[in-house]
Amino acid sequence: MDSQSHIHPASRWFAFLGCAVVLLLFFLIVPGYGSGRTQSLFEVLYSSWNWETRYEHGKFFPIIILGLFAYQWKNIRASMSNGEWQGIVMLAVGCLFYLIAYRVIQWRVGIGSLPFIISGLIWYLCGRKTFLLTAFPVFYIWLSIPIPDIQQATVPLQNISISIAQFLCKICGVGTYSSGATIFSTNKNWKPLEVDELCSGIRSLMALLMISSAWAYSARMSLWKRGLLLISAIPLSIIGNGLRVASIFVIAEYGNQEFARKTWHDHSGLFLFYPISLLLMMALHALLEGWTPWKKRTIKRTIVQADPCPPSPVP
Repeated sequence: MDSQSHIHPASRWFAFLGCAVVLLLFFLIVPGYGSGRTQSLFEVLYSSWNWETRYEHGKFFPIIILGLFAYQWKNIRASMSNGEWQGIVMLAVGCLFYLIAYRVIQWRVGIGSLPFIISGLIWYLCGRKTFLLTAFPVFYIWLSIPIPDIQQATVPLQNISISIAQFLCKICGVGTYSSGATIFSTNKNWKPLEVDELCSGIRSLMALLMISSAWAYSARMSLWKRGLLLISAIPLSIIGNGLRVASIFVIAEYGNQEFARKTWHDHSGLFLFYPISLLLMMALHALLEGWTPWKKRTIKRTIVQADPCPPSPVP
């Protein structure tokens, strides 16, 4: 039996179009989830991107996924070849997960089945190389699924944020002491401030993981360096959030405590956390690549010239 399915390029694109229509039907239109089983899988996923699940950043996933495909599009086009029947196996696994999810009303399992279905189709229609090249952008969908009960991680992150913030405040000459999640001024220069769940950094951590994973995939480095760049989101988010929390206390001490408590508290993530975290990630990327931005690279070229008088052949 031939291990490859010979598909004409035009037929391949028609097959993709037909499969896309079917997937949109079953994932976007067919109801079966949510209250009264009136929502489709995509509708439930979209509604889960909210402040309660700490996944407000979920709305950026479709844009990033399209960007990852666009980034690799030339390589994807060049890698397309005759498909392989093994893709049918992965496609069958995805369909099985979809049926199970529909039967037990588990929408996370239903969304989780989509990458298997898409990758199986790509493998069957375009071959192994294209499947491997597109596997990450396709399975990147998994990161968009909110983790159940992730709110339980807020307490340890709160404690870490408080410890880092107090250490940084001490460096800046701001005396503080804590009672639970409430921070007090030693000199009583400002009213006590509470490090609530929103300041724990869990939503910032999940958003930074979304960024670092796409960043690591796009980086042209070895696999272990990409892995290091990916997991760097965890310590970087903790450091960045500690700096953000500390800045609130420092502004309350030396500036206006009402501004620190309200305006800066609400907007410091955008103006402080993400710039610092991304700059630190950029510095780590530069370190892993072994280059410095201030030093120009020199490329040595060796020109080999042909001998104008080649030796005559020996009879």
